[in-house]
Amino acid sequence: MNRNVIETTAREYIARHLNCKVEDFQKPYPVFVANDDEAYPFFEICTVGASAIVSASGGLVAKLKKLLENKNRDEIFECPFVYGQSIFYIPDTKRLHRYPLDTGYNYELLQGEEIRKLKGISGFENSLTFDEKGVPSACIVFCAVKNSEVVALAGASKESDEMWEIGIDVVPQYRKRGLAVRLVSNLACTILEQGIVPFYCASTTNIGSQAVAFRSGFVPCWVSTYGNIWDGNYAYHDIMKGLSLG
Repeated sequence: MNRNVIETTAREYIARHLNCKVEDFQKPYPVFVANDDEAYPFFEICTVGASAIVSASGGLVAKLKKLLENKNRDEIFECPFVYGQSIFYIPDTKRLHRYPLDTGYNYELLQGEEIRKLKGISGFENSLTFDEKGVPSACIVFCAVKNSEVVALAGASKESDEMWEIGIDVVPQYRKRGLAVRLVSNLACTILEQGIVPFYCASTTNIGSQAVAFRSGFVPCWVSTYGNIWDGNYAYHDIMKGLSLG
């Protein structure tokens, strides 16, 4: 899969999620779109190309436009009611490759129903969880095992038929040994071989996770605020009420 196909697939995925058009990403001004597919009241800002896409529940779009339409992209992302930002990465086909695996560990690649054998595992919330029915969040995992215990695990959740999101967890005493990069890069290659685009997400404050993304062969593609639900439990609910958005 070449870089153009990966980028096109990612942009189409983002556009569907935000309920905007792919061409909106290149507009030199903020784009406001109604998105009632998420729980009300919903609000998310995303930048892929030149523009800032403001995707929100229909009842909020006019209010947000009044507040933000004359601001540039940086000013929009710096607004006091913007809660958290993440960087999303896609594979760099020139750098992504399978790293040699450290022989001091055993490794398992599990997919589909095979993952259920890990039910009960804890401490891997970024890469693998199970719901109350025992259904795993990941559709494929690659883990490192030491002394019969999983010490590092990369898992990918199916966000769409074309895009799977990779998460990684390493037990604290096994960190800074290169396990995260080895597992993420090898899992990403396996996913690409299945005709799926893997992507990786890191908080803008998590330098370690960003370093893993880069070393594993990923490059930034888009930045998005957390998708916020203003239901009264939102951390900045009072601010939102003051701005007539709550």
